Amino acid sequence: MGVVNVTPDSFSDGGTWLDPDKAIAHGLELAGQGADIIDVGGESTRPGAERVPKADELSRVLPVVKALAAAGCYVSIDTMRAEVASEALAAGARMVNDVSGGRADPDMPGLVAAMGVPYVVMHWRGHSADMYGPAVYADVVGEVRAELGRRVDAAIAAGVDPELIILDPGLGFAKLPEHNWKLLVSLDRIARPPGYDRQFPVLVAASRKGFLGKVVAGPDGRPRSFAGSDDATIAVTALAVAAGAWCVRVHAVPGNVDAVRVATRWRQEYLAGTG
Repeated sequence: MGVVNVTPDSFSDGGTWLDPDKAIAHGLELAGQGADIIDVGGESTRPGAERVPKADELSRVLPVVKALAAAGCYVSIDTMRAEVASEALAAGARMVNDVSGGRADPDMPGLVAAMGVPYVVMHWRGHSADMYGPAVYADVVGEVRAELGRRVDAAIAAGVDPELIILDPGLGFAKLPEHNWKLLVSLDRIARPPGYDRQFPVLVAASRKGFLGKVVAGPDGRPRSFAGSDDATIAVTALAVAAGAWCVRVHAVPGNVDAVRVATRWRQEYLAGTG
């Protein structure tokens, strides 16, 4: 999944793709580099970000979604608003990526159910204006699993087909670095929320996030820049796919595509040898 942030203030590339023509060209480039899904978002969820008006979000994403879909790209709309999702789907998007897991807009699960599209349900404890205040856990894996399970319950109750639900542990969202690492090594548990006897696909969105920059900090302790964390992202991609992740959401595609291919082949051989 390649990221197209049509925003002025996203943490990694805010403003770079705000112009619709540049965003469209970037989406096409990501697809050409091997991204299977292009995730288009018009509202930053970086730490400290405030909500943007719905009209602004719509004006940012709709031209990009329409053009990319017309060019044959599989487009995901990254939004917490049901109305934005609805209009983006009408414009050609085929998936909804809701970082709030349906909590920000209670109409979202019903909209997704009515449209019959895949639905990414992320673990979320509140808007970005207070990103780390809720990052308090006694057992981060157990609590994230339980809270995701409740969001899955709500989605299914609204009519969403369980076969179309994808889970995202929400790395960085109300999570400190130590929480992110515990979740990454527990993807098999994240995939199976309490009360469910099946595994859901898991999306991992670690790309360029600050906890990676801290791990690969320089000798002076200064974290790597966001773009300087792309190699670290590739490493996490390989590990996540080897651990069974369904998809990874990334800013830089080529190296991650290679990591996915290698890790997928490794996992196939591993499973064949242990089956």
